Amino acid sequence: MSASNRAGAGFMTLAMAFFAIEDAFFKAATRDLPVGMALLLFGAFGFAGFAALCLRAGEPVWHPSNLARTMLIRSAFELTGRLFYALALAFAPLASTSAILQTAPLFVTLGAVIAFGEHVGPRRWVAMAAGFLGVLLIIRPGLGAFEISSLFALIATIGFAGRDLATRASSPEMSPHQLGALGFLVLVVAGLIVLAVEQPGAVVLKPLALLSIAAASLVGIAAYSALTHAMRAGDIGFVAPYRYTRLLFALLLALVFFGERPDALVLLGAGIVILAGLYSLARADATGREAAKSLHSPKP
Repeated sequence: MSASNRAGAGFMTLAMAFFAIEDAFFKAATRDLPVGMALLLFGAFGFAGFAALCLRAGEPVWHPSNLARTMLIRSAFELTGRLFYALALAFAPLASTSAILQTAPLFVTLGAVIAFGEHVGPRRWVAMAAGFLGVLLIIRPGLGAFEISSLFALIATIGFAGRDLATRASSPEMSPHQLGALGFLVLVVAGLIVLAVEQPGAVVLKPLALLSIAAASLVGIAAYSALTHAMRAGDIGFVAPYRYTRLLFALLLALVFFGERPDALVLLGAGIVILAGLYSLARADATGREAAKSLHSPKP
Protein backbone atom coordinates (compact mmCIF):
# COMPACT_ATOMS: atom_id res chain seq x y z
CA MET A 1 0.00 0.00 0.00
CA SER A 2 1.42 3.36 -1.02
CA ALA A 3 1.81 6.21 1.46
CA SER A 4 -0.78 8.28 -0.42
CA ASN A 5 -3.33 5.46 -0.22
CA ARG A 6 -2.65 4.97 3.49
CA ALA A 7 -3.21 8.70 4.03
CA GLY A 8 -6.36 8.63 1.91
CA ALA A 9 -7.77 5.66 3.82
CA GLY A 10 -6.97 7.34 7.14
CA PHE A 11 -8.62 10.61 6.14
CA MET A 12 -11.69 8.77 4.79
CA THR A 13 -12.09 6.78 8.01
CA LEU A 14 -11.67 9.96 10.05
CA ALA A 15 -14.26 11.74 7.89
CA MET A 16 -16.78 8.92 8.38
CA ALA A 17 -16.23 8.98 12.15
CA PHE A 18 -16.85 12.73 12.14
CA PHE A 19 -20.00 12.37 10.04
CA ALA A 20 -21.36 9.74 12.43
CA ILE A 21 -20.61 12.03 15.40
CA GLU A 22 -22.28 14.92 13.59
CA ASP A 23 -25.43 12.79 13.15
CA ALA A 24 -25.41 11.84 16.83
CA PHE A 25 -25.10 15.46 17.97
CA PHE A 26 -27.95 16.52 15.67
CA LYS A 27 -30.19 13.68 16.84
CA ALA A 28 -29.47 14.62 20.47
CA ALA A 29 -30.36 18.27 19.77
CA THR A 30 -33.76 17.33 18.33
CA ARG A 31 -34.78 15.99 21.73
CA ASP A 32 -35.11 19.59 22.93
CA LEU A 33 -35.57 21.50 19.67
CA PRO A 34 -38.15 21.29 16.88
CA VAL A 35 -36.60 19.73 13.79
CA GLY A 36 -37.02 22.94 11.79
CA MET A 37 -35.21 25.04 14.37
CA ALA A 38 -32.43 22.46 14.66
CA LEU A 39 -31.99 22.49 10.88
CA LEU A 40 -32.02 26.28 10.75
CA LEU A 41 -29.37 26.64 13.46
CA PHE A 42 -27.27 23.81 12.07
CA GLY A 43 -27.29 25.42 8.64
CA ALA A 44 -26.50 28.87 10.03
CA PHE A 45 -23.55 27.64 12.11
CA GLY A 46 -22.19 25.56 9.23
CA PHE A 47 -22.61 28.37 6.72
CA ALA A 48 -20.76 30.76 9.03
CA GLY A 49 -17.90 28.27 9.33
CA PHE A 50 -17.51 27.72 5.59
CA ALA A 51 -17.93 31.44 4.92
CA ALA A 52 -15.00 32.09 7.25
CA LEU A 53 -12.94 29.48 5.38
CA CYS A 54 -13.81 31.15 2.07
CA LEU A 55 -12.78 34.57 3.34
CA ARG A 56 -9.55 33.18 4.76
CA ALA A 57 -8.73 31.71 1.35
CA GLY A 58 -9.57 35.00 -0.37
CA GLU A 59 -12.61 33.52 -2.13
CA PRO A 60 -16.07 35.06 -2.44
CA VAL A 61 -18.61 33.22 -0.31
CA TRP A 62 -21.26 33.47 -3.05
CA HIS A 63 -20.12 32.16 -6.43
CA PRO A 64 -22.01 33.34 -9.55
CA SER A 65 -22.31 29.70 -10.64
CA ASN A 66 -24.71 29.11 -7.72
CA LEU A 67 -27.50 30.37 -9.97
CA ALA A 68 -26.52 28.24 -12.96
CA ARG A 69 -29.06 25.59 -13.99
CA THR A 70 -26.86 22.70 -12.90
CA MET A 71 -26.23 24.21 -9.49
CA LEU A 72 -29.93 24.97 -8.99
CA ILE A 73 -30.68 21.31 -9.71
CA ARG A 74 -27.89 20.32 -7.31
CA SER A 75 -29.34 22.60 -4.62
CA ALA A 76 -32.82 21.11 -5.12
CA PHE A 77 -31.43 17.60 -4.59
CA GLU A 78 -29.37 18.82 -1.64
CA LEU A 79 -32.48 20.39 -0.12
CA THR A 80 -34.37 17.10 -0.48
CA GLY A 81 -31.51 15.09 0.97
CA ARG A 82 -30.79 17.37 3.90
CA LEU A 83 -34.45 17.88 4.76
CA PHE A 84 -35.43 14.22 4.83
CA TYR A 85 -32.17 13.11 6.43
CA ALA A 86 -32.79 15.51 9.29
CA LEU A 87 -36.30 14.11 9.68
CA ALA A 88 -34.87 10.58 9.67
CA LEU A 89 -32.30 11.46 12.32
CA ALA A 90 -34.99 13.02 14.48
CA PHE A 91 -37.62 10.28 14.22
CA ALA A 92 -35.95 7.05 13.03
CA PRO A 93 -33.28 4.93 14.74
CA LEU A 94 -29.75 6.15 14.03
CA ALA A 95 -28.57 2.64 13.13
CA SER A 96 -31.15 2.00 10.39
CA THR A 97 -30.88 5.57 9.08
CA SER A 98 -27.11 5.19 8.65
CA ALA A 99 -27.53 1.74 7.09
CA ILE A 100 -29.94 3.03 4.45
CA LEU A 101 -27.59 5.93 3.71
CA GLN A 102 -24.95 3.40 2.62
CA THR A 103 -26.97 2.73 -0.55
CA ALA A 104 -26.11 6.20 -1.89
CA PRO A 105 -23.28 4.89 -4.15
CA LEU A 106 -25.71 2.37 -5.66
CA PHE A 107 -28.22 5.14 -6.37
CA VAL A 108 -25.42 7.22 -7.89
CA THR A 109 -24.56 4.31 -10.19
CA LEU A 110 -28.20 3.93 -11.21
CA GLY A 111 -28.50 7.69 -11.74
CA ALA A 112 -25.35 7.75 -13.87
CA VAL A 113 -26.91 5.17 -16.16
CA ILE A 114 -30.09 7.22 -16.49
CA ALA A 115 -28.59 10.73 -16.62
CA PHE A 116 -25.24 10.18 -18.34
CA GLY A 117 -25.80 6.94 -20.23
CA GLU A 118 -22.93 5.18 -18.43
CA HIS A 119 -22.56 1.48 -19.15
CA VAL A 120 -23.10 -0.90 -16.24
CA GLY A 121 -22.47 -4.62 -16.65
CA PRO A 122 -24.81 -7.38 -15.45
CA ARG A 123 -22.76 -8.02 -12.30
CA ARG A 124 -23.18 -4.45 -11.10
CA TRP A 125 -26.91 -4.62 -11.88
CA VAL A 126 -27.10 -7.70 -9.63
CA ALA A 127 -25.15 -5.80 -6.94
CA MET A 128 -27.58 -2.89 -7.13
CA ALA A 129 -30.57 -5.23 -6.88
CA ALA A 130 -28.99 -6.92 -3.85
CA GLY A 131 -28.36 -3.56 -2.20
CA PHE A 132 -31.95 -2.47 -2.66
CA LEU A 133 -33.08 -5.84 -1.25
CA GLY A 134 -30.98 -5.03 1.81
CA VAL A 135 -32.88 -1.75 2.20
CA LEU A 136 -36.18 -3.63 2.08
CA LEU A 137 -34.95 -5.86 4.91
CA ILE A 138 -34.18 -2.75 6.95
CA ILE A 139 -37.43 -0.82 6.40
CA ARG A 140 -39.70 -3.91 6.01
CA PRO A 141 -42.69 -2.33 4.23
CA GLY A 142 -45.94 -4.07 5.09
CA LEU A 143 -44.55 -5.86 8.13
CA GLY A 144 -45.14 -5.21 11.81
CA ALA A 145 -41.68 -3.74 12.38
CA PHE A 146 -42.13 -1.22 9.56
CA GLU A 147 -41.47 2.39 10.56
CA ILE A 148 -42.60 5.03 8.08
CA SER A 149 -39.86 7.30 9.41
CA SER A 150 -37.32 4.96 7.75
CA LEU A 151 -38.69 6.13 4.40
CA PHE A 152 -37.30 9.57 5.27
CA ALA A 153 -33.79 8.07 5.10
CA LEU A 154 -34.53 6.43 1.75
CA ILE A 155 -35.80 9.69 0.23
CA ALA A 156 -32.77 11.50 1.70
CA THR A 157 -30.41 8.98 0.11
CA ILE A 158 -32.01 9.55 -3.30
CA GLY A 159 -31.58 13.29 -2.76
CA PHE A 160 -27.90 12.92 -1.86
CA ALA A 161 -27.30 10.69 -4.87
CA GLY A 162 -28.88 13.32 -7.13
CA ARG A 163 -26.71 15.98 -5.52
CA ASP A 164 -23.55 13.94 -6.17
CA LEU A 165 -24.54 13.40 -9.80
CA ALA A 166 -25.22 17.10 -10.27
CA THR A 167 -21.86 17.88 -8.67
CA ARG A 168 -20.16 16.00 -11.51
CA ALA A 169 -21.59 18.56 -13.92
CA SER A 170 -21.04 21.58 -11.65
CA SER A 171 -18.59 24.35 -12.38
CA PRO A 172 -14.99 23.25 -11.66
CA GLU A 173 -14.29 26.85 -10.70
CA MET A 174 -16.15 26.42 -7.40
CA SER A 175 -13.94 25.51 -4.44
CA PRO A 176 -14.89 22.91 -1.82
CA HIS A 177 -15.40 25.77 0.66
CA GLN A 178 -17.88 27.49 -1.65
CA LEU A 179 -19.74 24.23 -2.22
CA GLY A 180 -19.83 23.67 1.54
CA ALA A 181 -21.19 27.16 2.18
CA LEU A 182 -23.91 26.61 -0.42
CA GLY A 183 -24.80 23.25 1.12
CA PHE A 184 -25.30 24.69 4.58
CA LEU A 185 -27.22 27.65 3.15
CA VAL A 186 -29.62 25.11 1.66
CA LEU A 187 -29.99 23.70 5.18
CA VAL A 188 -31.20 27.10 6.39
CA VAL A 189 -33.87 27.05 3.68
CA ALA A 190 -34.84 23.51 4.67
CA GLY A 191 -35.16 24.60 8.29
CA LEU A 192 -37.45 27.48 7.34
CA ILE A 193 -39.65 25.11 5.33
CA VAL A 194 -40.01 22.68 8.23
CA LEU A 195 -40.67 25.51 10.69
CA ALA A 196 -43.47 26.80 8.46
CA VAL A 197 -45.09 23.36 8.53
CA GLU A 198 -44.44 22.67 12.20
CA GLN A 199 -45.58 26.08 13.47
CA PRO A 200 -43.93 25.40 16.85
CA GLY A 201 -44.68 28.84 18.32
CA ALA A 202 -42.22 30.14 20.88
CA VAL A 203 -39.12 27.95 21.07
CA VAL A 204 -36.99 27.77 24.19
CA LEU A 205 -33.35 27.49 23.14
CA LYS A 206 -31.81 25.30 25.83
CA PRO A 207 -28.04 25.73 26.22
CA LEU A 208 -27.33 22.00 25.88
CA ALA A 209 -29.31 21.81 22.61
CA LEU A 210 -27.49 24.86 21.23
CA LEU A 211 -24.17 23.33 22.24
CA SER A 212 -25.11 20.09 20.45
CA ILE A 213 -26.01 21.96 17.26
CA ALA A 214 -22.81 24.02 17.38
CA ALA A 215 -20.78 20.84 17.95
CA ALA A 216 -22.55 19.11 15.04
CA SER A 217 -21.67 22.03 12.76
CA LEU A 218 -18.01 22.09 13.79
CA VAL A 219 -17.65 18.34 13.45
CA GLY A 220 -19.44 18.50 10.08
CA ILE A 221 -16.94 21.06 8.78
CA ALA A 222 -14.06 18.88 10.00
CA ALA A 223 -15.67 15.85 8.32
CA TYR A 224 -16.02 17.68 5.02
CA SER A 225 -12.38 18.80 5.20
CA ALA A 226 -11.17 15.26 5.97
CA LEU A 227 -13.26 13.91 3.09
CA THR A 228 -11.70 16.41 0.69
CA HIS A 229 -8.20 15.40 1.84
CA ALA A 230 -9.11 11.71 1.44
CA MET A 231 -10.27 12.09 -2.15
CA ARG A 232 -7.18 14.10 -3.04
CA ALA A 233 -4.62 11.94 -1.22
CA GLY A 234 -5.23 8.44 -2.55
CA ASP A 235 -6.65 6.51 -5.46
CA ILE A 236 -10.45 6.81 -5.48
CA GLY A 237 -10.90 3.08 -6.10
CA PHE A 238 -8.84 2.30 -2.99
CA VAL A 239 -10.15 5.05 -0.73
CA ALA A 240 -13.89 4.95 -1.53
CA PRO A 241 -14.69 1.62 0.22
CA TYR A 242 -13.64 3.16 3.53
CA ARG A 243 -16.87 5.18 3.36
CA TYR A 244 -18.63 2.17 4.81
CA THR A 245 -16.83 2.56 8.13
CA ARG A 246 -19.43 5.24 8.83
CA LEU A 247 -21.98 2.54 9.58
CA LEU A 248 -19.71 0.92 12.16
CA PHE A 249 -19.26 4.23 13.96
CA ALA A 250 -23.01 4.91 13.75
CA LEU A 251 -23.89 1.50 15.22
CA LEU A 252 -21.52 2.10 18.14
CA LEU A 253 -22.88 5.60 18.83
CA ALA A 254 -26.47 4.38 18.51
CA LEU A 255 -25.83 1.68 21.10
CA VAL A 256 -23.85 3.79 23.59
CA PHE A 257 -25.78 7.08 23.49
CA PHE A 258 -29.28 6.15 22.33
CA GLY A 259 -29.64 2.61 23.62
CA GLU A 260 -30.50 1.25 20.16
CA ARG A 261 -30.16 -2.48 19.56
CA PRO A 262 -30.79 -3.23 15.87
CA ASP A 263 -32.48 -6.57 15.30
CA ALA A 264 -31.15 -9.36 13.09
CA LEU A 265 -32.96 -8.22 9.94
CA VAL A 266 -31.55 -4.68 10.20
CA LEU A 267 -28.03 -6.05 10.64
CA LEU A 268 -28.52 -8.53 7.79
CA GLY A 269 -29.85 -5.78 5.52
CA ALA A 270 -26.95 -3.50 6.45
CA GLY A 271 -24.48 -6.27 5.70
CA ILE A 272 -26.03 -6.90 2.28
CA VAL A 273 -25.97 -3.18 1.48
CA ILE A 274 -22.28 -2.90 2.38
CA LEU A 275 -21.27 -6.03 0.46
CA ALA A 276 -23.27 -4.89 -2.59
CA GLY A 277 -21.65 -1.47 -2.46
CA LEU A 278 -18.14 -2.86 -2.07
CA TYR A 279 -18.67 -5.28 -4.95
CA SER A 280 -20.06 -2.54 -7.17
CA LEU A 281 -17.03 -0.35 -6.40
CA ALA A 282 -14.66 -3.24 -7.12
CA ARG A 283 -16.34 -3.96 -10.46
CA ALA A 284 -16.27 -0.27 -11.42
CA ASP A 285 -12.56 -0.12 -10.61
CA ALA A 286 -11.83 -3.30 -12.57
CA THR A 287 -13.85 -2.07 -15.55
CA GLY A 288 -11.98 1.24 -15.48
CA ARG A 289 -8.61 -0.54 -15.48
CA GLU A 290 -9.67 -2.79 -18.37
CA ALA A 291 -10.84 0.21 -20.38
CA ALA A 292 -7.58 2.06 -19.75
CA LYS A 293 -5.56 -1.01 -20.71
CA SER A 294 -7.56 -1.38 -23.92
CA LEU A 295 -7.13 2.29 -24.73
CA HIS A 296 -3.34 2.18 -24.37
CA SER A 297 -2.77 -1.22 -26.00
CA PRO A 298 -1.25 -1.18 -29.49
CA LYS A 299 -3.78 -1.38 -32.30
CA PRO A 300 -3.38 -4.25 -34.81
